[in-house]
Amino acid sequence: MGLMNGIFITLISAIACLTLPKLLSIILVQRTQRTAPKLPIATTSENTSSKVPSFP
Repeated sequence: MGLMNGIFITLISAIACLTLPKLLSIILVQRTQRTAPKLPIATTSENTSSKVPSFP
């Protein structure tokens, strides 16, 4: 049973090492998106005139 226990623990360890970083990154991205301040949407004014330079 010693060999089987070693293989089982190795498999559990490998699965944990492969899945936990991905799960943590998903959780942290969702947390930062929820707490990030929302930027105001810029509106354009009809009175604003912008001059575009013309080159000869």
